[in-house]
Amino acid sequence: MSLPELSAVELRRLIGARQVSPVELMDACIERIDALNPAINAICATDFERARASAKQAESAVMRGEALGPLHGLPLGVKDLQATKDLLTTYGNIGFRSNVPDQDNSLITRLRSAGAIVTAKTNTPDMGAGANTRNAVWGATGNPFNPTLNAGGSSGGSAAALATDLLPICTGSDTGGSLRIPAALCGVVGMRPSPGMIGNNARALGWSVISVLGPMGRDVADTALLYSASVGRDAMDPLVFPNDPKKFWPLQQFDLSKLRIGYTEDFGVCIVDQKIRRTFRKRIEALSSLVATCEPIEFKLGDPDRAFDILRAENFVSSFAHTYRTAPETLGPNIRANMEIASAITLADRAWAHLEQTKVTRQFAAATEKYDLILSPVVPVTAFPWTELYAAQVDGQTMRNYYHWLGLTYVVTLATNPTIALPCGTDEHGMPFGLQMSGRLFGDDQVLAAAHAIEQAFKGDSTLCRPKPDLKALQVARPELKSIVTHPPIYGSGTALDASAAAV
Repeated sequence: MSLPELSAVELRRLIGARQVSPVELMDACIERIDALNPAINAICATDFERARASAKQAESAVMRGEALGPLHGLPLGVKDLQATKDLLTTYGNIGFRSNVPDQDNSLITRLRSAGAIVTAKTNTPDMGAGANTRNAVWGATGNPFNPTLNAGGSSGGSAAALATDLLPICTGSDTGGSLRIPAALCGVVGMRPSPGMIGNNARALGWSVISVLGPMGRDVADTALLYSASVGRDAMDPLVFPNDPKKFWPLQQFDLSKLRIGYTEDFGVCIVDQKIRRTFRKRIEALSSLVATCEPIEFKLGDPDRAFDILRAENFVSSFAHTYRTAPETLGPNIRANMEIASAITLADRAWAHLEQTKVTRQFAAATEKYDLILSPVVPVTAFPWTELYAAQVDGQTMRNYYHWLGLTYVVTLATNPTIALPCGTDEHGMPFGLQMSGRLFGDDQVLAAAHAIEQAFKGDSTLCRPKPDLKALQVARPELKSIVTHPPIYGSGTALDASAAAV
């Protein structure tokens, strides 16, 4: 097994034991990016020269016997919605093609201090809007299991990079499913934390709970390691409260035989393809004999689609109102669609949406008192061609807008519960299938521990464990992935903004 294929946890152990040099690891990851990225286009801007220099410094620290951070020497991929000092940050938008921030996002600052080495940016949709990672700056990201298909979004570049072992850890963000959807479609792990767990000093609406930053990894342990290094006080984010990293890593022991599961195929409101439903039922059947309780749960959620429309539009107005007025041609069709929705929203609508969200939150709170985990599918369809902007139809029904097909994840966003997408075999099309596991609000450590226990139970079953792409099939470059053009080319330096609020 090559170095990049080892888990982040194992790599960090080997670095600390002086059995692997951070320089050796960095070179191996760069070599792998050069070899495989042309087939999937997951990596956009790179920082290889400084990454190598940082790896040499990390190696010296090890040899001097210095205290090492939890991520010491690990190459890090940063979603291109998150500002990185002196490294191109485009948000996937042509207006920011020349944007080089003079400081890191607060999460990236924290991860650097934990020893991670920023190596490259990972691709995202234009301003993070949409669950298909394609934009006019970098092009499209192809699914590692079939590069003609969608890798999900908006953290699609991170998910695809992890699935092909280009990097051991990557960051993401999530409003309506941006961590969970690409994780499910690419066969890796994505964790949406409870609000207030991970600071984000770029969040325009400081008191909004629907947009969060979060970790991605190839398995639950790697994700938990990155999560533990991400928590802590952030003076510029009013929602964040101090957390002890030891709460999340090492992972707590969890007795699977005592796990109480409530499951739903659709939360009573989401449109889900019949093939996805069948795959989900098989996963529930496999779990039922391993746990204490595994039974269906019924939700009565009112109109979460409209509530999410309104709350999402509120976030978009906070981030893009000025640009929409002054330079609408620089915004992609998804952003403009959200701004058009926002133009018809009244104060009464906003009040109704917040009330509706509270009802959803309280239903989930009641459910998670009875059950340790609420399980559902992550996405309602298998991966579709990246040339299609979004899934226009699901189970024969036409979607209301470009994100309606993401109802399974944005319903949980409204609830705000911590949620993990766990890879769990493949669907009937042979593409990765993900289980969405939601736990008690602020019980993120328990969600990680329970997900890890399930992952370990499924590890020896080829139909249930994490699938891996055929790397031999990714030896051929696909130049068509970089040929996306949706707007006339416009160049500008841009200014810092909260694009994470738009992240699906």
